This record gives sequence, C-alpha cells and structure tokens, in this order.
Amino acid sequence: MNPDARIQAVTERIRARSRDSRAAYLAEIDAARGRGPLRRTLSCTNLAHGFAACPAGDKLALRSGPQPNIAIVSAYNDLLSAHQPLEAYPAWIKEAAREAGAVAQFAGGVPAMCDGVTQGQDGMELSLFSRDTIALATAVALTHNLFDATLCLGVCDKIVPGLLIGALRFGHLPTIFVPGGPMVSGLSNDAKAEVRKRFAQGLAGRDELLESESQSYHSPGTCTFYGTANSNQMLMEIMGLHLPGSAFVNPGTPLREALTREAARRVARLTALGDEYTPIGHVIDERAIVNGIVGLLATGGSTNHTLHLVAIARAAGIRIDWNDFSDLSDAVPLLARVYPNGKADVNHFHAAGGMGFLIRELLGAGLLHGDVLTVAGPGLARYAEEPWLDGDRLAWRDAPAESGDDSVLRPAAAPFAADGGLKLLHGNLGRAVIKTSAVAGKHRVIEAPARVFNGQEAVIAAFEAGELEHDVVVVVVGQGPRANGMPELHHLTPALSVLLDRGYRVALLTDGRMSGASGKVPAAIHVTPEVLSGGPLGKVRDGDRIRLDSTSGELVALVDPETWAGRELRLPDVSAHQHGLGRELFAGFRRLAHGAEQGGGIFFADV
Repeated sequence: MNPDARIQAVTERIRARSRDSRAAYLAEIDAARGRGPLRRTLSCTNLAHGFAACPAGDKLALRSGPQPNIAIVSAYNDLLSAHQPLEAYPAWIKEAAREAGAVAQFAGGVPAMCDGVTQGQDGMELSLFSRDTIALATAVALTHNLFDATLCLGVCDKIVPGLLIGALRFGHLPTIFVPGGPMVSGLSNDAKAEVRKRFAQGLAGRDELLESESQSYHSPGTCTFYGTANSNQMLMEIMGLHLPGSAFVNPGTPLREALTREAARRVARLTALGDEYTPIGHVIDERAIVNGIVGLLATGGSTNHTLHLVAIARAAGIRIDWNDFSDLSDAVPLLARVYPNGKADVNHFHAAGGMGFLIRELLGAGLLHGDVLTVAGPGLARYAEEPWLDGDRLAWRDAPAESGDDSVLRPAAAPFAADGGLKLLHGNLGRAVIKTSAVAGKHRVIEAPARVFNGQEAVIAAFEAGELEHDVVVVVVGQGPRANGMPELHHLTPALSVLLDRGYRVALLTDGRMSGASGKVPAAIHVTPEVLSGGPLGKVRDGDRIRLDSTSGELVALVDPETWAGRELRLPDVSAHQHGLGRELFAGFRRLAHGAEQGGGIFFADV
C-alpha cells in the first residue's frame, strides 16, 4: 500500500530540503565501504595491536581469514537497571559470532547516566550533553577501523540517540541495536504518582515515598512507564534497527538471550563480505525518519525526541523540523495509551499485541513507508511479527490479529484520538512544542497570568509557600542548552498536578525540557530561541497574560505590541550552573549548543 498522501507530502518535503546534505552523506559512506575485511587496510603493526589480546582462534581468523569482525559498543554499567542485564551480552555475542563464522570484539564502552537518579539534581544539567558525549565515545570505539559491522548495546534516554548518532557517522557499517528489555511490572504508575502528589503537599513522609519508588523501580530492566527510554526502543524497532519484536522482551528470559545471540548471527550476514550488505546509512533514510516520527505520535511517545530525532536525522544528512512533527501529528491517530498517557505500562502494551500489532495497523492504514530497508531485510512487513521460542529454536509468527486489551492498544480504525497529540506552538514568544495526548480537552487552551521563575527550585518554594493558589502560567527561563544544558524539569510535575487537581487553570512555559514522563499538565516546552540566545521569553513579566492554545497553535503574551517591542530582554544569571559535578568540563558544549529545534547538540550546524 502506498503511504497516505499527507505522509508522502511530508516525506517529499524533507527529501527536497535535505537533497544536498543527504547526497554528500551518502557519497562519504559509500566511499568508506571496503572491498574486503576492513582490517586489511591496516599495517601489520596496526593489526597486531588489534588482535593481540584475542583467543587463538579469533586471532587466527583476524590474521588471515575473510571472516567479518563485529564491534560491540556497549553502555553497560550496573548503576542503571536497564543496562545491568547487558553485562552478559558480550560473551553470548562472541559465542554466536563464532558459530556464524565471524569474530566479535568489545570495541568500547560509552558513558550512561540515569536521569532517574539525577532528576531535579544539578547532575541533570549534563544529561542532554551526555548524548553527544556518547556519540563521540562511539566514534572513538569504531575509529580503529578493524570492524565490518557493529552491535550497539543501549537502552535509556540519551544513550540510544547518542549511539545512533555515532554509528551513523560510520554509516558504511551494518549496525543492529540490541536492547535489554523492561523490568517486570511493579507498583502501578497511578499509585506511584498519587504518593508523589501527597508528598508534595506534606501529606506523606519520605519513608512512604521511598517505599513507593522502590516498589516501582525494583529490578533489572528498563523503567516500565512510556518515557524516553521505552520510546527509544519503539523507535529502533519501527526504524528497522532491531530484530523484529525485540523491544519489550523482559531481561533474564530465554527469549531475551536468544534474540541477543541472533543479533550477532544476523549482523554477520549483513556485512559487505556477503550478499546482504545493509549499511546503517542506507537503513536510516528520509522514509525511516518519517516512520520513526509516526511511531512516536501513534504511541504518545517522549517529547525529548523532538530534539533527538532532529539530531539523529542530521547525522544522516537529513533535515527535519517541528513543522514536520506537527503536520504528521495531524495525520496520525493515537493507538496506544501507556503511562503517562494512560494507566498501563509497557509490559501491558507488549502483552496486548505490542510493536507487531502496532506496525501492522499503521502499515495497513498507509501511515508508514513499508518499502524501507531494515536489518531484517527489505520491507517493514517482518516487523508485524513477534518472536517466540519453538522449543529451543528462535522463530517468528504473526502478531495477534486483535488487541488483547483495547484500553491499552487499539486498531487504526478505532483509535483513542484522531491525532498524535504533538503540536507546534508559535507566536511572539517563539516556537515551542506541546504534548496533548494526556491533557484533558478542557486544558487544551489556557489563558492566565504569568509567574516568572529562574529555576524549578524557586517554583517549588513558591508552591510550598502557597503563592500559586490561582490560575497561573508558570514561566521557567534560563533552562536552554546554552544556559545550563537544558535539564528536564520533571521535578515540577507533582506540584503542578496538585494545582490542576485543585481546579486552577495551570500551564508550564519554558525554554527547557520537561520529560519523557510529561503528562496531564499542559506544557509548552523547548521554547526556541532560548532566553540566553535572545529569545523573547525573557521579556515576560509577572502578571502578563499568556495564551497557550494547543488547538490553533498559538503561543503569545497578550501585551500591547508597542509595550512589548520596547520591553527590555532580561537575560538569566547562569553563573551558578557553570561549576560543580563536572559542569565546568562542559563549558564548550554550552557555548556550541544549537537551539532545541536544531537538536540541542553541538554537531552538524550546516546540515
């Protein structure tokens, strides 16, 4: 089936916008393709260093054989619950590679910080920049030029985008992403959120809060709400970089191990040494990027990907912007409700039919490009299947014909909403995005007086002092990439949710990020230009009436135009955010950072 005309129109617009930069990228990666094992371009001294520590059999293969060599790039650490399971993967991969007539080497580790640990803390100011650090570390691992393919092991928020940006700069190499899977379900997300709100009001103590959080985040695996980490896994699947059905299989299961081993065998068949050469730079094209945005919209995924997907696309020579997200949102229905857009978690989503059901529905409705290249072969149809173990043998079967729970996952003919719930806002305050898929209809349009703050700590202090007991647009400035690294402001969610529950008309407006877990409070985020770069959000004063209309896309300060034009721009004092917890090491990142709509990173200014 040909894609819906609206999907095709956005794709063609992206293709036209990207024509020169994409052509230059493809020329670069095609020139890098080797005509034999890439290690043969190395000198004898180079190569001897490269296999010196290998077991004898691997050393012999690398020394004289035509076998492909697979790079393992991993974000393993045992601080992150999502990444702790990756400890076992290299041994499995090496064994499976040998069975496939290949060699696998652990090429490098990349840093992996946990936003759950740093949320609301100073360390969160390094979070966004950790993405580009991970991209750099991926490049360092692969720059040895010993490898014919790559396996990227990573799961969480900035880690998968960073690995993918790095891998795309080695776009001549076939690459498969190997996930860890979500932890089994614990305390429900609704119950956890209620305790957080009670704690914000002083109605619950720290012991009760810690017990609630411990019952929610309780074992190895990814957090089970549908935030950025699980949005990453959805994206890798719908963009054709996972083995089909890999995203949400729990760690510590035989199926998870079987999929990991199969990833090694499969990538060995995708190298330039065989007949199925599938470089990642050809997998990720304009159609795959559009498919990723469609998947994000159809599932109500993380707003963080309005930055990450832009940066990922630019790494492949492709230019996208927020108009593309917004226009696609008008065409794509919401098919999933997973917390914070519903009560279920990703395990419930997976059990209801998961990615296989979702992709089949989107393909059938003409909302995806089905003619893409994937690591499973040509076409996206394989991703409408799910893996299972037939005895000890890994196999795939059709995803369920019907949703197992239509309160979690629905067919395209009966969606939860007619649009994807991600809108572009613009006006005299700049450009912003808002996620409306979890916002009640009565809160889609907010007009209220502003209260301006320079950080989330000041907002919480005002809430605790009872100063926000009225209709209010909470304006938090000085939170962009150049100001303080653009930390998530998810720490504000409990307090703002309490105000909303008390019947006030409440919204958040900021040049910072919210979170993959942003929910029912209307939040106009990522305002660009940021205030430190001269953004007009710095003109807002306490008491100005702000209109935030997610139906019309309007974001305006209702101030007399002459007064507004003559008003001084107040730049935030960011001196407190320059030092401590390593922030001084990232001064160069802050100076180089692009705006949020350009991806918020330090690379590809001219793409």
